[in-house]
Amino acid sequence: MFSKASAPWWVAGGYAIELAVGRPLREHHDIDILVLRRDQLIVQDVLAGWEWWVADPAGLLRPWQPGELLPVGVHDIWCRPAEDTPWRIQVMLDESGEEGWVSRRNPGVRRPLAELGAVTVDGVPYLRPEVQLFYKAKTPRPKDEVDFAAVLEVLDGAQRRWLADAITCAYGPHPWAGLLTCG
Repeated sequence: MFSKASAPWWVAGGYAIELAVGRPLREHHDIDILVLRRDQLIVQDVLAGWEWWVADPAGLLRPWQPGELLPVGVHDIWCRPAEDTPWRIQVMLDESGEEGWVSRRNPGVRRPLAELGAVTVDGVPYLRPEVQLFYKAKTPRPKDEVDFAAVLEVLDGAQRRWLADAITCAYGPHPWAGLLTCG
């Protein structure tokens, strides 16, 4: 559905990890998509006819109105085809500046847009694994630890250094940072 989007987007979350390692790792309950805040209204275009609910304030859902621009601080949009169906897509909004992507967790963590994602053989864009793991590192859950362990085998030295630096910059000392420098 997002292939017709007029702005960049990336598969995120656990599916991004699986696309990076080339195999399924675990069960998923929805599909995560990352869109830059500046391009947020493409979600309404791509998912026309769906329900869109925004976590605003965090922890509570409210309908997202057509054409409504969500402010900084609002990051999650939950989407489903109809009221009586489960949530199918979670869209995460992230920040950008003149030089590219800017982490909403720490503006010191940045990356050019051209280095934010990768593309599958079929042309599906997904977040590079080190960027996705950066988000998962904030408060890792058991499934995040599974994803981290699987990605370690595919990260090259530059990806490991970027992730270790980004984690340390945003979160301080972290158990993953030490593991990234040992491989």
